[in-house]
Amino acid sequence: MSYEINASREQTGLRVLVITAVPAERDAVLRGLRGDARFDVVAGGVGPAAAAASAAKALAAAEYGLVVSAGIGGGFPGRAEIGSLVVADAIVAADLGAETPEGFRSVDELGFGSSRIAVDASLAARLTEALQRAGLPAHTGPVLTVSTVTGTAATASELAARVPGAAAEAMEGFGVAVAARDLGIPALELRAISNAVGPRDREAWRIKEALDALEAAGAILLEVLR
Repeated sequence: MSYEINASREQTGLRVLVITAVPAERDAVLRGLRGDARFDVVAGGVGPAAAAASAAKALAAAEYGLVVSAGIGGGFPGRAEIGSLVVADAIVAADLGAETPEGFRSVDELGFGSSRIAVDASLAARLTEALQRAGLPAHTGPVLTVSTVTGTAATASELAARVPGAAAEAMEGFGVAVAARDLGIPALELRAISNAVGPRDREAWRIKEALDALEAAGAILLEVLR
C-alpha cells in the first residue's frame, strides 16, 4: 500500500479520494491532475479486499465528497476497445456468489446482499461527455470487479451474459465502492483499457497506451469537478 493523506490541509471545493491498484496507475492519475490540492491519490493494492481496506483507511483519515476507483483494465470486445476509456454506470462484483448445478448464482439471488453498487449517474454522464468532447474514445457501462482476471473466451462469454452490457473488467472497483457506500459517499469508477477480456495474450496488451489514456482522463476529471 502506498499513499499520503494530508488531513490538516485546507479544503477548497469538493475533496476527492482516488484509489488505484498500483503505483504506475497512481502516477498516471497524478500527472493528469497536475497537483490539484483537492485530490488524494492512493495506490491501495490489487484486488477488492486490498482496495476496500485502503479506501476505508483513507476515508477514516479525512473527509471526502467523492471516491473514484481508477486504473487500467480489460475491455469487452465490441464494447470498449484497447486504448479507450470506460466510465462505470454500475460497479458489479461479477464473481461474488455460488456455483450450482444450474449455473452461477449471484449473492442477490442467494439472498445475501447485492453484487451491484450504483454510481453517481449524473457525474458519470458528465465525465463521459467531457471525455468525448476532448476527443478521447470513452464509453459507459457496467464495470465488473473480479478476483481472477479472465483468461479464456468461455469465461468472457459467460461474464458478458451474466452482466448484460458489461464494458470492462478490473479487480478493485467493488471494494472501493463498498467502502464509500458504507459512509454515504458517492463513487465512480474509471478504467483505461489495456487489453481485451478473453484469452490471455500479454503481447497484445498495451499498458503504456492505457496509462497515457488514464493520465488524459485525469486532466478531464479535474475540469469536470471544478
